[in-house]
Amino acid sequence: MDALFFLLLVIDLSNSGRLAQLALSGSNQAEVTQNIARGLELLGPAISLDTIVEVLLVGVGTLSGVQRLEVLCMFAVLSVLVNYVVFMTFYPACLSLIFDLSRSGVDMSVVREKAKGSLLLKSLTEEEQKANPVLQRVKLIMTTGLMAVHIYSRVAFSGSDYDAVDKTLTPTLSLNVSNNRTESGEIADIIIKWLTMSADHIVISIVLIALVVKFICFDNRDPLPDQLRQSGPVAIAAKASQTTPIDEEHVEQERDTEISPVARPLLFTIEDQSSVNASTQTDLLPLRHRLVGPTRPPRPIQECLDILNSTEEGSGPASLSDEEILSIVHAGGTHCPLHRIESVLNDPERGVRIRRMIISGRAKMPVGRLDVLPYEHFDYRKVLNACCENVLGYVPIPVGYAGPLLLDGETYYVPMATTEGALVASTNRGCKALSVRGVRSVVEDVGMTRAPCVRFPSVARAAEAKSWIENDENYRVVKTEFDSTSRFGRLKDCHIAMDGPQLYIRFVAITGDAMGMNMVSKGAEMALRRIQLQFPDMQIISLSGNFCCDKKPAAINWIKGRGKRVVTECTISAATLRSVLRTDAKTLVECNKLKNMGGSAMAGSIGGNNAHAANMVTAVFLATGQDPAQNVTSSNCSTAMECWAENSEDLYMTCTMPSLEVGTVGGGTGLPGQSACLEMLGVRGAHPTRPGDNAKKLAQIVCATVMAGELSLMAALVNSDLVKSHMRHNRSSIAVSSANNPLNVTVSSCSTIS
Repeated sequence: MDALFFLLLVIDLSNSGRLAQLALSGSNQAEVTQNIARGLELLGPAISLDTIVEVLLVGVGTLSGVQRLEVLCMFAVLSVLVNYVVFMTFYPACLSLIFDLSRSGVDMSVVREKAKGSLLLKSLTEEEQKANPVLQRVKLIMTTGLMAVHIYSRVAFSGSDYDAVDKTLTPTLSLNVSNNRTESGEIADIIIKWLTMSADHIVISIVLIALVVKFICFDNRDPLPDQLRQSGPVAIAAKASQTTPIDEEHVEQERDTEISPVARPLLFTIEDQSSVNASTQTDLLPLRHRLVGPTRPPRPIQECLDILNSTEEGSGPASLSDEEILSIVHAGGTHCPLHRIESVLNDPERGVRIRRMIISGRAKMPVGRLDVLPYEHFDYRKVLNACCENVLGYVPIPVGYAGPLLLDGETYYVPMATTEGALVASTNRGCKALSVRGVRSVVEDVGMTRAPCVRFPSVARAAEAKSWIENDENYRVVKTEFDSTSRFGRLKDCHIAMDGPQLYIRFVAITGDAMGMNMVSKGAEMALRRIQLQFPDMQIISLSGNFCCDKKPAAINWIKGRGKRVVTECTISAATLRSVLRTDAKTLVECNKLKNMGGSAMAGSIGGNNAHAANMVTAVFLATGQDPAQNVTSSNCSTAMECWAENSEDLYMTCTMPSLEVGTVGGGTGLPGQSACLEMLGVRGAHPTRPGDNAKKLAQIVCATVMAGELSLMAALVNSDLVKSHMRHNRSSIAVSSANNPLNVTVSSCSTIS
């Protein structure tokens, strides 16, 4: 204990504090890890040299001949070595783990804002932000001298004997032991001593040689990257700190003028420490977001525009920094509009990153709050002009599977993307019950629809146009125009409704493996042009007159169908009902009659003769890249149950879905995750030989999955299992604990049931 103060003197805790501040400046775990690695890269050489100097300097005490001092110095040397090993290995790992665990309950943006309190000028003492070369040379000379002392004391002395009482070393010069040796004999004796060095002598010699080589060959290398050293605000602040006293008000004004609003959060200061470590601290200044391209001071707008529009080698968007791109966007104009920034930069991910920076500022979001929305490692080229605009990132949705589902003799594992607990588990139980005997299905390609609204000068003129279109010969002319717009779109039928002088012309077309909305819209537009040649006084009010009817509840889709009409059937044995669903056929039939039929009729529901078909439809739609808004029409379903005539204890069940709107090409089906889910079902892309078959098969799978979910929920309702299952899945420990958060006013409740 009496040597504890000495041990604290030889252990430097400042480096640990600086590394912790670097980790604190990261906004997410990836940046924390990157900052820690960067800190070790810059601090490692200096700490290694300091450790060697301390070991050699304190080690001199082991040669003093004073027993207590020798023991104390030996423990001090061991402490220094242990401190070095811990700092270079265990400490960074523990630091990263602590920050990772602490982020879940602490608003790190507030902590980082407090860390910005000290001025950047306090840590800048050298114009070039390099480690002090004089100090490094002094350490090198000191290391060499101390090494010479150790070698001379341990090797050059001979006849060293130790007293048996106090163990003190009594060196005697080789020259006094044998004065009669010849000069050649002395040289031979020294060579023999060097050849018979102990292991510690060999290690010390190797370290000395490596240290000399390191400082001779690599010491002239600037340890600070150019992009950090050449940043405008840092260089200006460093020069000011060398020539004038620090004036707090003047420095604050310079920060507001020289550092742009975008660059300001990129600089994180380090608390004031000793002047010896100031030059090293500047090497550790992290970047909140690394600027792409040269990080020189922002150039004038006109110069940036010339570089942006230049086609010469070395020019273009890649040669501009993020800050310069931001200045171009803020300047307005058509050079780099925010909604087209990915195309202008020809780098979608960089464009998304810059848009996030702008929108987070405009939306006045707290620093780092938008970072929880992921945006990296995503192929945005498949999104642009196809799926989404003004992209800020993507929202991950959990994807589970239900199955195996035996459908028409083939087994499927159905992917379902949902955030509703118990949905996948319930559907999976239904698949287990259905797959005992298997599901059978039939599918019909009803066709996708688009119904423009057109107006005529009079009712008579509207009736004349209606008759003209319905004439077989004229219809074939219109069909030819319609079919000319696509390789797969083929006009199948045309239904016309008249309302005063207005006509609602509902074009119905098959569309191959595509869902087909765009395909039918293009064909309908071309058909209207042909009709207008015959009736120049026809006025086109809207390409869609809601007689289609798209993404809205409508009896016409329930009656005439839209997309694919699918019917599935299955017989579930009494044994399966008891073992898997814990119910019987008569109970399910009674519940289905009163709930799905009677209850829906009382509500005036259109296409809602089911328990929760929309749940399974939406989950499969999200997983396979369908348009989720079309679950409105696609969820039309009539669930029927009856006791099988041959055996009243078996259950015969059907699901009829007249308007399933699905496709396996186009839209979100080309995104990587959704494409993988379609591949999982064996229906990705267009069918190679029979166009439309993949879309039909997907519709059959969706309908069979709906049947599985319907059967399981009905059984849960009659057994009062619904609440228990949702309490187990929806209200897990995580969900319940989040309910205690005052920001979470609502708690997830049971799923939607009709």
